[in-house]
Amino acid sequence: MAKERRKAVLELLQRPGNARCADCGAPDPDWASYTLGVFICLSCSGIHRNIPHVSKVKSVRLDSWEDVQVEFLASRGNAVARATFESQVPPFYYRPSASDCQLLREQWIRAKYERQEFTHPERQEPYSAGYREGFLWKRGRDNGQFLSRKFVLTEREGALKYFNRSDAKEPKAVMKIEHLNATFQPAKIGHPHGLQVTYLKDNSTRNIFVYHEDGKEMVDWFNALRAARFHYLQVAFPGASDADLVPKLSRNYLQEGYMEKTGPKQTEGFRKRWFTMDDRRLMYFKDPLDAFARGEVFIGSRESGYTVLDGLPPSTQGHHWPHGITIVTPERRFLLACETESEQRAWMEALRKVVDRPMLPQEYAVEAHFKHKP
Repeated sequence: MAKERRKAVLELLQRPGNARCADCGAPDPDWASYTLGVFICLSCSGIHRNIPHVSKVKSVRLDSWEDVQVEFLASRGNAVARATFESQVPPFYYRPSASDCQLLREQWIRAKYERQEFTHPERQEPYSAGYREGFLWKRGRDNGQFLSRKFVLTEREGALKYFNRSDAKEPKAVMKIEHLNATFQPAKIGHPHGLQVTYLKDNSTRNIFVYHEDGKEMVDWFNALRAARFHYLQVAFPGASDADLVPKLSRNYLQEGYMEKTGPKQTEGFRKRWFTMDDRRLMYFKDPLDAFARGEVFIGSRESGYTVLDGLPPSTQGHHWPHGITIVTPERRFLLACETESEQRAWMEALRKVVDRPMLPQEYAVEAHFKHKP
């Protein structure tokens, strides 16, 4: 009898919607919540275990099942649960995938099932009101210490501001929503809730690194920034659909890591730098947590004279790492070296994806303003 029940549960995986995790979309979910009626992956099942008052989980293949549990799963399933628990997800709200950090996946699961924010829209106020203020721990630019700073996000002014003192009248920085990006970087920042915010200042990229001890607070800030970006873009591109705008709200970096580089004359020694590929901007830093890039390179398309070559010119000297990459731009060549072959392959793939993509009209304007920095 137990075998038959387990077989019945396994057969439910074949139903439409059940072949992927209900929460992160990972294929072949092996676990199920028998109180919510959803099939989930191993990673998300760990998060469900942290909310036992809402969700109780079992292994689809290893645990024993009761008739009433099988019947409930059969009456629900991922598609029905999605129609219930995700009925009113705002278009700007970030839906995490299997590759996203633990914090985003945990808060998505808690928002859906524990707080039921997407069945009670009034509970979305913290990130959809158009205004948010509070204190975040911000990394100091010069000393690397995290200090509490007051942040204010105002859609009316189209800006995120922070203040060095809570009673200060003038903000220390004003970050325009138009040029702002936010991405979770827990490993880089050294905190599970670490968020990197970038903005343009005088057409150069500026980084700030923040976190909040409360995971919900940090994800609410992240979605409030996405909401502000969404509403800004709706005004800037009145004919665009939600599907056109949502991918533009925030972006993860295409590739990051250490490479060696040499200067424009290619006679100096190679220096180890931290590189970040952010859309068409390849930036390099002395340290991963630097506020400003040492230099930025615009990576255009093949049609505009940009190419990425495997290896370095035969005469190249001074590099310690063996796996070279040459980036050819209309102005000059950039010589880079990776420590391992797998890192070189990852960088080549990321760079070629950008070069193979035709440039958009607004990207030509960025290219025109861009100053290649040695």
